[in-house]
Amino acid sequence: MAQVEQKKKFVFEVEKAKESKHGKPSMGPVYRSVFAKDGFPPPVPGLENCFDVFRISVEKYPGNRMLGRREIADGKPGKYVWLTYKEVYDIVIKVGLSIRSCGLEKGGRCGIYGVNCPEWIMSMEACNAHGIHCVPLYDTLGAGAVEFIIRHAEISIVFVEESKIPELLKTLPNTTEYLKTLVSFGNVKPEQRVEVEKSGVEIYSWDEFLQLGKNKHFDFPVTTKTDICTIMYTSGTTGDPKGVLISNNSIVTLIAGVKRLLESVNEELNENDVYMSYLPLAHIFDRVIEELFINHGAAIGFWRGDVKLLIEDLGELKPSIFCAVPRVLDRVYSGLTTKISSGGFIKNKIFNIAYSYKLRNMRKGHKHLEASPICDKIVFNKVKEGLGGNVRLILSGAAPLATHVEAYLRVVTCAHVVQGYGLTESCAGTFVSLPNELSMLGTVGPPVPNVDVCLESVPEMLYDALSITPRGEICIRGDTLFSGYYKREDLTKEVLVDGWFHTGDIGEWQPDGSMKIIDRKKNIFKLSQGEYVAVENLENIYGLVSDIDSVWIYGNSFESFLIAVVNPNEQALKRWAEDHGINGDFASLCENPKAKEYILGELSKIAKEKKLKGFEFVRAVHLDPVPFDMERDLLTPTFKKKRPQLLKYYQSIIDGMYKPAK
Repeated sequence: MAQVEQKKKFVFEVEKAKESKHGKPSMGPVYRSVFAKDGFPPPVPGLENCFDVFRISVEKYPGNRMLGRREIADGKPGKYVWLTYKEVYDIVIKVGLSIRSCGLEKGGRCGIYGVNCPEWIMSMEACNAHGIHCVPLYDTLGAGAVEFIIRHAEISIVFVEESKIPELLKTLPNTTEYLKTLVSFGNVKPEQRVEVEKSGVEIYSWDEFLQLGKNKHFDFPVTTKTDICTIMYTSGTTGDPKGVLISNNSIVTLIAGVKRLLESVNEELNENDVYMSYLPLAHIFDRVIEELFINHGAAIGFWRGDVKLLIEDLGELKPSIFCAVPRVLDRVYSGLTTKISSGGFIKNKIFNIAYSYKLRNMRKGHKHLEASPICDKIVFNKVKEGLGGNVRLILSGAAPLATHVEAYLRVVTCAHVVQGYGLTESCAGTFVSLPNELSMLGTVGPPVPNVDVCLESVPEMLYDALSITPRGEICIRGDTLFSGYYKREDLTKEVLVDGWFHTGDIGEWQPDGSMKIIDRKKNIFKLSQGEYVAVENLENIYGLVSDIDSVWIYGNSFESFLIAVVNPNEQALKRWAEDHGINGDFASLCENPKAKEYILGELSKIAKEKKLKGFEFVRAVHLDPVPFDMERDLLTPTFKKKRPQLLKYYQSIIDGMYKPAK
């Protein structure tokens, strides 16, 4: 054990491992980032709450660009048009007075529903100013989840993107017990006004709402670090979404930690930095990144809301920091490789030689800027220009980034590419890989400098936190953690034990102190766009299809959709074949494309009937005439599915089902 510990370059041990008590799993040693060797970073002076983050930057950088969007003239996008920090502040004051005029006091709940835009941030800052809990409503969720959140959080006012008003209207009158005011970020159609007012709810356009608090005065309440700032609802693994209570302290602590981290690797932010806001503000990842930029007096430009136009928006905005989810970076990678391979033999050859040369130098330990300046200037500069020309740091989060994509982008983008890990409950930031450390490829790096991390053994999955290669459930301790689940003390107690948050993710410490995510404790996984899938729940639903005997559903965080291996019911499939004039024995029927199409259709029917989300639909099936059995080690003696063994057994079939989509 001692030999292993000495290798950990980027973390140090703060507490020894704990042996198991009363039959509970063992806790491994507690580690902390080396950048916190002298203690966690102190709070940033003057930052007591999230409004202070904004207010202090207004005082320091009143004339700096803050929020920008592209001007649209005759349907064509032009330059970015900006509001300064002082201009944004003046509007935020008006929004806050209007919210208070509607009767909301400190601790009230205000919903925000729509894609990222300047009004989103201004509404959020108005909530921060008056101690009102900002409750984002997922832009991608339907009316069912929106209705649940409004009722569960007892939201009385919702700011809404103009195009989302029809979705919100579907929640009426079921939400009117709490919902009293709607505010459009744009205009309101006359027929919408009539429909809303029939339900006894007030509705305002953005401009109308700004006048509501005119000539009125409300003092800012005293807001402390421990006060709740936002309730972020996670998409939920089973059943309804969970409201994650995030305090001011969680966010300001994270800002201090990230500040220390960036300074330690000579990549600190400054007021000249520019950020592209396109990842949903309804998620904690983007929310805390934007708070970080606001803290530095930097500029935030918004996309037009269409992923196909994102590269064009990047070209116009020229951001210096680019945050992404793997799905976006996969598109960048695919686009680049396609373009290069179609560029002719000579260009292709030159690119590949330059790539191999630079990668080899980076593997030797050269920093990316020094690995091959000539190749950067002559070969890779066009790639850099494709992202606007100024990107110096690319941060990937929400799901694992494929190692080959990460390595490729580290070489060709002329930027640091780092991968992070965190949950809503840990305020997004827990681990992040470090610039110029190629050995961290495929990992999420060491912990950020304001949390403690340890692994807890999971004996039933054969993960031992005290082995030579420590593996176990990742547990986190620190002030960035959430304050609990709203109205769900039972769930809070399940995951917060003695100050430690149990993530449910299985990690493996690497020799240098970085963390590699290798598994999930429960049968829950993420797809590539960050959606959680509760697989047992789905299998119970799909198992209702009468024409199948058993189903095993599979997905992983490198793919965007689910697939399934199905044991069809023999009599039912033969009956269907007879009705459709198809001959053959049971085994050959299972190979028939039309039979697969039929079973897939039956699965889709039950998915629609049970109102499953789009990403929960199975998109491809393999029909196996041989039932899952103990002989092949696919089931336990109590007939539970052995998922790792199923994956191993069907690996080539799974690869085949995913291949056509790539």
